[in-house]
Amino acid sequence: MEYNLKQYAHIGDAVWELFVRELVIKTAQSQKAMHEATVKYVNANFQAHVIEIIDEFLNDEEKDISRRGRNLPITINKRCNPQIHRGATSLEVLVGYWYLNNKKRLNEFYEIIKKNLTT
Repeated sequence: MEYNLKQYAHIGDAVWELFVRELVIKTAQSQKAMHEATVKYVNANFQAHVIEIIDEFLNDEEKDISRRGRNLPITINKRCNPQIHRGATSLEVLVGYWYLNNKKRLNEFYEIIKKNLTT
């Protein structure tokens, strides 16, 4: 089944948060520490940063999906920077795309991202 970019972004948002929560439970013990660590990585600023980190590893098809995700018409809070929000949406689209179509590739990027979280 083929999905549209908004559907990829929707599922990608949930998959990203689950990825982060899985990492967090391995290091944080208290509920407060888990929440603080999760919020640190599940936000538009950090997600926009991640898309910059992984960009060099994307193939042409993935770069196109990322670009199209970045250009999706989105509704954002007036306090949010549109560029940052678009970067975050781009990551969510890619994560959703990989999750639904290529889990092996998703896991490759998880490893790249994990390395950058710990450095």
